[in-house]
Amino acid sequence: MFKVNTNFQKLPGSYLFSTIAKKVAAYSEANPNADIIRLGIGDVTQPIAPAMIKALHDSVDEMGSASTFHGYAPDLGYPFLRETIAKNDYQARGCDISADEIFVSDGAKSDSADIQELFAADVKIAVCDPVYPVYVDSNVMAGRLGTYDEKLGKWSDLIYMPTTAENKFVPEFPKEVPDVIYLCLPNNPTGTTLTKSQLQLWVDYANKNGSLIIFDAAYEAYISEADVPHSIYECAGAKTCAIEIHSFSKNAGFTGVRLGYTVVPKDLVFDGASLNAMWARRHGTKFNGAPYIIQRAGEAVYSAEGQAQIKEQVGYYMNNAKTIYTGLKDAGFEVYGGVNAPYIWLKTPDNMTSWDFFDYLLEKVQIVGTPGAGFGPSGEGYFRLTAFGSAENTVRAIERIKSL
Repeated sequence: MFKVNTNFQKLPGSYLFSTIAKKVAAYSEANPNADIIRLGIGDVTQPIAPAMIKALHDSVDEMGSASTFHGYAPDLGYPFLRETIAKNDYQARGCDISADEIFVSDGAKSDSADIQELFAADVKIAVCDPVYPVYVDSNVMAGRLGTYDEKLGKWSDLIYMPTTAENKFVPEFPKEVPDVIYLCLPNNPTGTTLTKSQLQLWVDYANKNGSLIIFDAAYEAYISEADVPHSIYECAGAKTCAIEIHSFSKNAGFTGVRLGYTVVPKDLVFDGASLNAMWARRHGTKFNGAPYIIQRAGEAVYSAEGQAQIKEQVGYYMNNAKTIYTGLKDAGFEVYGGVNAPYIWLKTPDNMTSWDFFDYLLEKVQIVGTPGAGFGPSGEGYFRLTAFGSAENTVRAIERIKSL
């Protein structure tokens, strides 16, 4: 008799964003004329920039000719893109990363979830709390993290590293040494980050204890401060302890196009096994390669025109972040983030729970955000707003909140 993977049944309730969608749908049905402003999901709203659109058109034209048609892409990515990434994202920053350590994929979310296939079943996982839910849920699906305590909102075998206002959102080394440490910097959801010297401490800690760091750099394009690293490989010794995950979604607006990459250095050797070789085998077995036309668009991101255009778009979203940050400050809220990331993290007023505040904003001013409790127990009492809306809607949203 067929049996299901019961690990999926351990996941509590609904996925965070599906719960939000259901609540908004119910409100919209009851209030069909409501003018809802959505600042919840981190999806971009600006169109893909002209340099990338041109590359898409040109490569589509190539696909229409027998002499330039491209079928299956190389599993690990076309050399033209891997070499461009190595040169611009790493070697230009003094990081010794080569093209054969870069694996092109269809996005950072997939890699963030799939990377756990490299781990043994009994590894100890540590996450910052609050945390991007994919890191936790994908490990639950794989049979890790133990049991879930509904009352505490915690997994029994997951090592939580609280990041709150009390420690200035800087994770502290846990009492129990983890095997795998997830770090997302700049952080989703808090919008905060670490300096290079702070991140170096984590690299040193991982190397000392034989731990692996999964470093999610999806928002590195939004970094504005000089002492904040764009890559963990800017830290000495990171190649022997860290895997880095990147996305084209937020820096180049590829949320609807799908492209990302993961860096697995050849120096990463655990239990006598090369993680680079393991990931190459996994990638080649389960992935047929990102489409040629999308990889050409990714290459165009690094052109002079592409860089200028995405810099303008990043600036657009960060202006929105400033509008939200300063507006909420003026309205008396306790606010974080919004400087090196397109997320603003605020303390809910009057000791409201984060879901109560979600309902309050939706019902009173028709604004959708993301309850902090959905990101983990330390997210309770906080709320996330994104800067990815239009400038007009961002201004309107803040005016509505100020009117409360």
